[in-house]
Amino acid sequence: MKEVDERLPECPDVEEKWEEIAKSYVPDGIREFQNYPSASLGWMMYIGMAVAKMWDTEWDIYSKIEDLYTYIRDKRGYDAMDEYIREEVLLLKGDDYTQLEKLTGECASRVYNALMHQHLEPGTKEAFNGYIACLRQLYHMGAAIQLKRMGYHMTKMN
Repeated sequence: MKEVDERLPECPDVEEKWEEIAKSYVPDGIREFQNYPSASLGWMMYIGMAVAKMWDTEWDIYSKIEDLYTYIRDKRGYDAMDEYIREEVLLLKGDDYTQLEKLTGECASRVYNALMHQHLEPGTKEAFNGYIACLRQLYHMGAAIQLKRMGYHMTKMN
């Protein structure tokens, strides 16, 4: 959808937050996955976008927050986290707000479809690891999308 460059941006600060965010997110994400798999997956993409935006604005403050996921979630609760991130973190309105909702929904849906095609038995270690792998990719894709939107590009040096 041309939302990321061919070479994804590298942002070690955002990458370093992944493990901490994942540990905090997983209990909520797993609980929601059964009834709302696209939200369970898509919310992580929004979180990646939010962390990239925080990195670009006031990382000296946000990097010191012990549990960044809980900080984001508790602003409006899990169910409204997508809206909070689009409105308050990314400052989107109108078409941009709606387009990002559609993009995230499409990505989450495609990832869910790919995960289901793995035919992993629910409740197994393999299923858990597959879910975590999906979350990780969506976190990184969210960060990459946001970094590109803010003007960061990885280009080949000559």
